[in-house]
Amino acid sequence: MAKIVFGMNQSLDGYVDHLELPPPGPALFRHWIEHVRHLTGSVYGRRMYEAMRYWDEDRPEWSAERHEFAAAWRRQPKWVVSRSLKSVGPNATLVQDDIEAVVRGLKARLVGEIAVSGPDLARSLTDLGLIDEYRLYFHPVVLGRGKPFFAGPRPPLRLVASDLVGEDAIRLTYVPA
Repeated sequence: MAKIVFGMNQSLDGYVDHLELPPPGPALFRHWIEHVRHLTGSVYGRRMYEAMRYWDEDRPEWSAERHEFAAAWRRQPKWVVSRSLKSVGPNATLVQDDIEAVVRGLKARLVGEIAVSGPDLARSLTDLGLIDEYRLYFHPVVLGRGKPFFAGPRPPLRLVASDLVGEDAIRLTYVPA
């Protein structure tokens, strides 16, 4: 049975705006490469999927690590939850209806970790009791505004791990209480 995991980089005050957060240092970026490489797949909300489409095509200015991340991202299956999109890119499946049945089916038939990307989608899956683990990657910056990690009320959680990831990020891992 697969485990559904929601994790994102965020500011100390809980915002996940990737355009405002500093770029990850080399060790944290390596962590994300390995994380993506070992995923069974990812479930994306529309906005996060559109942002991640950046990795669909190689760019000449990329470092070897960026090429490595892109290759890992392209390899994994993706399920994109959207009522407004009409199509999705390579290795992706559009999910327009009954997200609960789709995610329950993925959990039942797949093995490994499936990442959830996007706070709004995570809120919906939290409300349905489908997220098995939350990983909060805190960075030493305060944004004061933006999209919060928890798009709704924070669910009851129990801390199961904390560890330093990279040069300046700490990951707190929680499970539903």
